Amino acid sequence: MRLNFEGVFMKFIVSLLLAGFSLSLFAQDAQQVISDKADAIEPKVIEWRRHLHQNPELSNREFETSKYIEQHLRDLGLEIQTGVAHTGIVAILKGGKPGPVVALRADMDALPIKERNDLPFKSTAIGEYMGNEVPVMHACGHDTHVAMLMGVAEILTGMKDEIPGTVKFLFQPAEEGSPPGEEGGAELMVKENALKNPDVDVIFGLHIWAGINIGEIGIKSEGLMASVDDFKITIKGKGAHGSTPWLSVDPVVTAAQIVNSLQTIVSRSMPLTQQASVVSVGAIHGGVRSNIIPEEVEMLGTIRALDENDRKNIAKQVREKAELIAKSMGATAVVEVPYSSSLPVTYNDPGLTAAMMPTLENVIGKDKIHIVNPVTGAEDFSIFANEVPGMFFFLGGKPIDTPLSEVGPHHTADFYVDEAGMKTGVKALSQLALDYLNKYQDAH
Repeated sequence: MRLNFEGVFMKFIVSLLLAGFSLSLFAQDAQQVISDKADAIEPKVIEWRRHLHQNPELSNREFETSKYIEQHLRDLGLEIQTGVAHTGIVAILKGGKPGPVVALRADMDALPIKERNDLPFKSTAIGEYMGNEVPVMHACGHDTHVAMLMGVAEILTGMKDEIPGTVKFLFQPAEEGSPPGEEGGAELMVKENALKNPDVDVIFGLHIWAGINIGEIGIKSEGLMASVDDFKITIKGKGAHGSTPWLSVDPVVTAAQIVNSLQTIVSRSMPLTQQASVVSVGAIHGGVRSNIIPEEVEMLGTIRALDENDRKNIAKQVREKAELIAKSMGATAVVEVPYSSSLPVTYNDPGLTAAMMPTLENVIGKDKIHIVNPVTGAEDFSIFANEVPGMFFFLGGKPIDTPLSEVGPHHTADFYVDEAGMKTGVKALSQLALDYLNKYQDAH
């Protein structure tokens, strides 16, 4: 029997086109629904953000913040797990159809900073940090991240029946780093299986950015934010009277030699035309009097890199230079790297980023998407993106009429973002989740 291949092939093509046309119509309808819902929910998102801004809590101490989020998620009827990584929450939205699992993440913690902004919802909160009473402020925008994800949860829950797959909402504590002696943050959430049961396929996240105009997004494929490895170098010498330095093995002079040498790692060893890296010494402690050469000096510093091979190479050189310089001076150097903080590069999976870029362009327009240079700040979203493919982007928070020179930087008392930018984040995260689930539902 001879098959009419041409006829069968044409029918197949027509069926694919019809299916694609139907999916395209659904995508257009869903995008309009999300846009309308984001417009409608904006006053609530602003209200949530202001409450959180006025009631900030430090890392691993986000008890009231967690309760506030939990109540909203319970009102939506989501499956909830609380107490993840101390105060974190994992909420699960199971769609009406089978499909992949997408995670969306927001961080919750604030910083020990006294707010200088004159706002009706200005923070006057007080907390405890390393045994000291300190002012507390959301000086990095985590309050906006939480409010936006609460909004996304409400929008997607309202579309539950049409969602092909599952959305996991991760509300994460301690992004700024756990108190000394405690675990926390994304690392502990991963350890406590936040990405499991059901297993997450991809994860999306954002960071509001004080230097980007509202309604705009900054993103790049691969390394977006740097790795971080803090280090501690303890230089052990021999003490003496300041008037007889020849009787000492001077750890202060040794420390000075080490600091100067560490600065040559980046300037002379790293491929600066390919990507940036940083070695900074931020603290030196040693001695108590002008006329006493101490026995020991302690140095604290940080390494930042945008490539994992550079990261390893720099750490190796820090260790070698400190140890060998100390030896040449008759002293010893004990190098701890990483010491207090260690995070990988915040890496945007190239395939995922390319596949989802059209979603961002559809949400705000191609002209509002900027391919940005990487930054040497770090983000523990990188821990999640090391486990599953991830995509992270910067969301504009700068008022359009504010010159960049007048922007209050992140982690300062003057940090400020325009709440009008949050609606873009709600739309983007909602659409990313829905588009990914629709695009890859047949793979499950």
